[in-house]
Amino acid sequence: MSLKQDEIIKISNLAKLNISDEQMGEYENRLTSILDLAEQMGSIDTTGVEPMSHPLHMTQRLREDVVTEGSQREHFQEHAPSVEKGLFVVPKVIE
Repeated sequence: MSLKQDEIIKISNLAKLNISDEQMGEYENRLTSILDLAEQMGSIDTTGVEPMSHPLHMTQRLREDVVTEGSQREHFQEHAPSVEKGLFVVPKVIE
């Protein structure tokens, strides 16, 4: 798939890139090669290939969901400017 100069300009505007006329040819070649690679990858037969969440056959290390620190609510609320019924009181933002 070959990109034209007007398509490169449109893409650069969407990406908020300033591409000079001298750079236009280089960008055209690079973007075209990226799209060609994507097209090649799309034509590969993946029938029977199971989707993977990671390219390596690994499992996540899991740990027990255990509380490691006690509640420090009272400690933190000692330093709060305003507390009511165990909750932080903040200024009203939306009317």
